Amino acid sequence: MEIAMLIKERAMVHFFDRFSDHPFVIRMDGHEDKIGEGTPAFVVNLKRQIPVKELASSTSLALGEAYMRGDLEIEGDLYQALDHFLGQMSRFEAGAPALKKLLFTSSSKKNQQKEVCSHYDIGNDFYRLWLDETMNYSCAYFKSPEDSLYQAQVNKTDYILEKLALKEGMSLLDIGCGWGFLILRAAKRYGVKATGITLSREQYEGCKERIRREGLEDLIRVELLDYRDVEHLETAFDRVVSVGMVEHVGRDNYEQFIRCVDRALKPGGVFLLHFISSLQEHAGDPWIKKYIFPGGVVPSLREMVYYLGEQNFHVLDVENLRNHYNRTLLCWADNFRAHKEEVRTMFDEEFVRMWELYLCSCAATFHNGVIDLHQVLATKGVNNDLPLVRWY
Repeated sequence: MEIAMLIKERAMVHFFDRFSDHPFVIRMDGHEDKIGEGTPAFVVNLKRQIPVKELASSTSLALGEAYMRGDLEIEGDLYQALDHFLGQMSRFEAGAPALKKLLFTSSSKKNQQKEVCSHYDIGNDFYRLWLDETMNYSCAYFKSPEDSLYQAQVNKTDYILEKLALKEGMSLLDIGCGWGFLILRAAKRYGVKATGITLSREQYEGCKERIRREGLEDLIRVELLDYRDVEHLETAFDRVVSVGMVEHVGRDNYEQFIRCVDRALKPGGVFLLHFISSLQEHAGDPWIKKYIFPGGVVPSLREMVYYLGEQNFHVLDVENLRNHYNRTLLCWADNFRAHKEEVRTMFDEEFVRMWELYLCSCAATFHNGVIDLHQVLATKGVNNDLPLVRWY
């Protein structure tokens, strides 16, 4: 029996040999195995073997679930360990037939609403613990190293509004408005009439309360609405913005999404799309899709630009804010750790470990260029009235 266990352990260690770019140590049952050459960057303490069959089926699921259960512990800083490890994600396995059902889910309205709500309707009180006062749950914009998370989120929102070239009296649609900070700031700073739509009941209620508290009911409305139903708003907008929402649309629906934006915009209108992107098209990470963002798909930049062109959108500007998202996620992770005990009163220990792993692993993937964050600015047809230079 001991020989069989030893054989399995050696097979597991052999599997980890592929991740040798940054040396680390695997420690289990008093044994230590070093992976890679040089001084170890971190130590993985295993309380239970991870079967090679699981690692070969989905490396991220096997490791993520082991960490969630507490069977895998990282000695030292979790983010630093992940930063060293996740730069080698191209060596992860994710080819098991059983993953297809997880990776490729229905893009129907009913199912996508269920998937979106599974993440964003966890509870406003939970998100208030570790987001800043703006309740922005997307990449911030750090103009200087001294910027707080709050200031960086204000920077990001102002930057987007400046790119949209808003003027008083214009109309603005925010597709996936979250808790509404962007439409609130647009109405207060520019005097525009703003509409936000979301599928999350918690965000909808939270946004309505903020509008009421600010006394802006005459300028802002929020609707619990799918992007495919924008025609029900019965108006055309001067500007459309979508921040961190197209990742929930699904690859089969990108063309439809851009068509809906086209229908919502007036001729010459300006559209800003802010989204997590990838270099190439892929189905996504199994662990993230199972536990964090069911149905989520990260688009490539080229496919979003392609569909914009197909609908006669003229792309004015493309900007990559990848390093800003790395810093944003590290701020969120610090805030989350500061409120761990409060989170434990809301959820269980497995959830706490899962969420910290999510924030730190995403920060690491941005730092390693596994994923990017792009802002794309485009006009519906030709617009010759915008400034000749990047006025923002």
